Formats: sequence, structure tokens, C-alpha cells
Amino acid sequence: MTRGRSPRERLEEIQAVLEEMISRDPRTVILVEGMRDRGALTILGVGGEMVQVQSSDGVFGIAERLAKEGKSAVIMTDWDRKGGQLSRLLRSALEANAVPYDDGLRQRLVIVARQDIKDVQSLPSLYSRLVQEVQARDR
Repeated sequence: MTRGRSPRERLEEIQAVLEEMISRDPRTVILVEGMRDRGALTILGVGGEMVQVQSSDGVFGIAERLAKEGKSAVIMTDWDRKGGQLSRLLRSALEANAVPYDDGLRQRLVIVARQDIKDVQSLPSLYSRLVQEVQARDR
């Protein structure tokens, strides 16, 4: 949990997760719930292909398309109840279609962010707040 982690440690972990998403293989697609989640990741410097699960061909349609295209996925759903359910559905669909996926980055964000936020779209504000806290402590 985040208890005991300083703002600097939390910020560094978020930066590490973002860096892994930024430097991922170009054949790896990030799966997000909606447009605001996609926008939040873009604001934080994450580029490349992102698929909005809510406005696509459904969970199994996405998994089938990724399998056909030989791509892998990063699951980046919210960490509320709905996001957890969607994450489980995505894992199941990706496994059924033999699509490699990573949900560990999401889990790492859940650990450092869940006391403050519950969704991907709120990451930029949390990131900004942690930067300000770290800068204030460094003065």
C-alpha cells in the first residue's frame, strides 16, 4: 500500500510506469476505458496506439483483432469496481486469443495511486500534485 511511501517515492514509481509505457514495443497497444483516459496518458507523454475499449468492437473483438495483427497489449483500466471487472474480461479475452498482455503496470499504479484517485483520467492531476509536494520539500 502507499502508507509509508513518500511523495518522492510515489512520484518515482509513477514516472517509472509511464517510462515503461512510453518505451514499449511499437506492436504493443494500450487498452484504456475511454477518451479521457487516453487523453490523460497523452498529456503524460505516452504515445503510440491506444484503443478505447468502450468505443470499440467489444472486448472479444479487440482481442481477436490484436491476435490477427500479431500485437500485444497493456491493460490500463481504472481501479474502481467497473475497471477491475473490465480488466478481468480483457485478460480472459486476450488469453483466449493467445494475445500477450501486461497488467502489471496497472497494478503498480493501483498501489501508488489508489488512496488519492480511482481512474486513469486523474493521473495528470495526481502527478502534478506529487511534483509540487516534492518541490516544496526540496526547498
